[in-house]
Amino acid sequence: MIKAMKLQKALIAIILGVLALVAYLIMDANDVSWSRYVLEASGLFLMLGALLFLYPILFARKDKEGCVELDPEAPLAETPDSQGKF
Repeated sequence: MIKAMKLQKALIAIILGVLALVAYLIMDANDVSWSRYVLEASGLFLMLGALLFLYPILFARKDKEGCVELDPEAPLAETPDSQGKF
């Protein structure tokens, strides 16, 4: 499902953010002076991942009835009204 909705990049960004947060906690416990920059990178990765998770919602397609199709690869469903039949 994640591959179908093109969320691999978002998932990778979230994982990198969590790994950077763990690295910050380890570095802070050892009193490394530049651990703050790792924390900033972690926050940036987490925010980027959150924005990338919005991609399917922002670029979802609507059919004639106004229903939203979240899978960008799937063809739009044909409705009876679109074929001229009732």
